[in-house]
Amino acid sequence: MITPAYGQLLSDTTGLINRFDIQTSGHIFEIKLTSNFDLTDYTFDKDQKQIILYLDSGLENNLGEIIIPQNLISGDFIFYLNEQEFFPKIQSNEQIHFITLNFTGSGTNVVKITSSEYLVGLTEIPSESNSEKLHETNLEELPETPSNDYFIWLILGGVLIIVLVYVVIKVQKNKN
Repeated sequence: MITPAYGQLLSDTTGLINRFDIQTSGHIFEIKLTSNFDLTDYTFDKDQKQIILYLDSGLENNLGEIIIPQNLISGDFIFYLNEQEFFPKIQSNEQIHFITLNFTGSGTNVVKITSSEYLVGLTEIPSESNSEKLHETNLEELPETPSNDYFIWLILGGVLIIVLVYVVIKVQKNKN
């Protein structure tokens, strides 16, 4: 179990919860940021193995905790706060990295989180656009099928229902 910063409940010192998804290489990873500052935007660069958080704070003393899945980025981390190297507290287990961001400075801040590993224990899944390109090249080999097959099945289903209702009515009349 990982405890919040300073051994107190995070809700006592912060209030904003931001959940955002990073979609990369056919996978979706949820990142959770709980803080006393606002997340205005974020970017992810898989080639740089980097998450960039754009923050806005009305407070001088900022506290936040971010949860990042181990299999998104992992390994050795380097943090930058407004282009200066920054050393937050990191705790990790088999599933997540729990990072405590504690810094000063109101207004706009940028936090860059760079790691040495990406997509740990997972393989890249081809994107739909790649799959569509593969299918496009093989379209000539596929036999043509009518695009309105569903309409035929709908008509057959309707006829079947009518026949069943008719049979049920006949059976009911024969019993009386």
